[in-house]
Amino acid sequence: MNQRNYLMESDEESVRLDMKTDPVAVEKQALWAGIKPGMRVADLGCGSGKTTYYLNKLIQPHGSAVGVDMSPQRLQYAKDHYQHEAIEFARADIRQPLNELGMFDFVWVRFVLEYYRVESIDIVKNISKILKPGGILCLIDLDCNCLRYFGHSNRLEKYINTLMDIIQNDFNFDPYAGIKLYSYLYDTGYQDIDVDVTPHNLIFGELKDVDNFNFTKKVETIGKHSGIQFDEYEDGFDGFYREFLEFFSDFRRFMYTPLISCSGRKAVCGDGS
Repeated sequence: MNQRNYLMESDEESVRLDMKTDPVAVEKQALWAGIKPGMRVADLGCGSGKTTYYLNKLIQPHGSAVGVDMSPQRLQYAKDHYQHEAIEFARADIRQPLNELGMFDFVWVRFVLEYYRVESIDIVKNISKILKPGGILCLIDLDCNCLRYFGHSNRLEKYINTLMDIIQNDFNFDPYAGIKLYSYLYDTGYQDIDVDVTPHNLIFGELKDVDNFNFTKKVETIGKHSGIQFDEYEDGFDGFYREFLEFFSDFRRFMYTPLISCSGRKAVCGDGS
């Protein structure tokens, strides 16, 4: 498998990203990190553009936002659904120089570094170069992603853990990205670093439609991409997927993931890289 493949690529990925983005959570996290009216903001890995739209609302009046993503399909979705006079959507690879985007007061990177297990610290150093001295970098990601759950069979747990091992090694995905964020900011010379930890994907009892779509699409896409034969099921992947759906729809199951938010201010002296 190619490590550069986007793990969650599917025809419905823009819709999945759009549905799972909670504007209330975005606002709460951005205000905690220090976003203010009048800022120029970069939303790196903007996906469907929904987060960019709500970040832009927080920086008005006189602010502007740039949503950046590698995918032409998702950028088109963003332009179709979230275009605004103060928003620009740009295609770029955050592993490459981003000088053409200009300089920013606030850079937002949420649920992005988990897709770059090997390159994460280099990405943080790279994106720091487009942040003004004294500007704020906000990194948000999950720890133990998709690994904190109860109510499953031993067989289901075995295959979920196998899937997580495969996506780390073959797709460059990091289920433990969140716990590393503080060190990234510290090692890159950021000041006034703050950290917040809250539960995310907290699921118990009756299943919400957005959680149902998000997780079933995750399991379906990752399972089919993985190459696993699922030999302990008579009908292979279909049997595994069926058992997951039974577990996930059971009101008894319990799931959550720690969400770790880190923000820091770029040193006024030096370039932060």
